[in-house]
Amino acid sequence: MKNKNVDAVKAHFIFSIKLVCSLLITVTAAQANDSTGYVGTGGVEYIKNKNISMHSEDLYISKDKIRVNYEFENLSNKDITETILFPMPAIPSFTDSDYADTNATYDSFQVWVNGKLINPDLHVRTFMRPIVVKDGDRTYSETSVDTTEIFKFCGLNEADMRGPWTYQVETEYVNQRLLNCNNKKLDRFIDDREDPYIDWDSQVIYSWEQKFKANTVTEIKHTYTPLVGGSVHLGEEQFADFCVDASTKQGLNKSGPRPYQALSYILTTGANWAKPITNFKLTVERDPNELVSFCWKGKGKVKKIGPTTFEIKESNFMPTHDFDVAFIIK
Repeated sequence: MKNKNVDAVKAHFIFSIKLVCSLLITVTAAQANDSTGYVGTGGVEYIKNKNISMHSEDLYISKDKIRVNYEFENLSNKDITETILFPMPAIPSFTDSDYADTNATYDSFQVWVNGKLINPDLHVRTFMRPIVVKDGDRTYSETSVDTTEIFKFCGLNEADMRGPWTYQVETEYVNQRLLNCNNKKLDRFIDDREDPYIDWDSQVIYSWEQKFKANTVTEIKHTYTPLVGGSVHLGEEQFADFCVDASTKQGLNKSGPRPYQALSYILTTGANWAKPITNFKLTVERDPNELVSFCWKGKGKVKKIGPTTFEIKESNFMPTHDFDVAFIIK
C-alpha cells in the first residue's frame, strides 16, 4: 500500500458550543464516481478550545461496525460544558439500488459517556440546490442551501424529512407536498411545478450536552453500522483511491472483474484539538474471503496482527489525510 491522499465526501463528528446551522450545512454526501453508493460517517471535529485535548482515539473499522473510543482531557481548572453534535451526511432523497443502507446506520447509532449509555437528541435538516443562470442557461448550483424551514412551512414534519434514512415515508409524498405548497421561496429551487421529481437531501444530526470536568479525562464511545457501498468491479481508475499495491493489481488484472465494497471515514478533523492526539490506534478488519486496500499517510506502519486484522499506531498524531478502504472479494 502506498501513500496517497484521497478525496471523498464524508460526515463530521462536530463538537460545538452551539447548534450552529452554518456548521451543519457544510456536511454533505455524494456517491462515488463508479456509482458504488457509499458515503462516509465518523470523524471528530472541534471548534478549537485551548483547554480540551484529545488524549486518545481508538478506532475500529469493519464493514459491519465502526467503533471509536475517545479520551478527552480538560486541561483547565474549570468545568467546561459543550453541545456535542454527531451529524450524519446529507443523503439524496432518491437513491440507486446499490446505495448504502442508510436505515441500518440510522438504527444502530449508540453513544456512551464514561461507560453510561445515553440517549442523544435527534434533529433533521433538509437541503436543496438553488437554480442559477450559467452561460445563459438555467442550471442548479453545486452548493446546497438549508431548506428545513421551507419544508416545515409546507406542513412537513421531521419524520417526513428523514424518510430517506428510515424508509418510513415515501419520497413522492414529500415531493407532492412541496409542489402543492404556496411558498414563493420554493421557486428558487423548483424549476417546474409539474415535474414530480425534486432534488433534495436529508441530514440526521444527533446531539447532547456534555460536561468536561476540570483536570479530568472524559471517555466517550460511539458505535454504528457504517454506510457501505459496492460495485461488481474494482477498475483501474479506483486503484489510486485505495492505494492498491503492485501484487494486488497484478492479481486483479489476471483474474478479471472483482466485486468490492468500500467505506470512508474522516480523520483530518482530529487536527482541530488543543494538541495533537497523544495516542492514536486504527484497526481494520476484513472478512476471510477478502483482500483489503487503503492509503495511509502517517509515520505509523501498517501491521498485520491477525489473519484478517490490520493495525496502525501513532503518537502525537496530527492527521493530514482521511481514510477510504476497499474490501475486495478474492
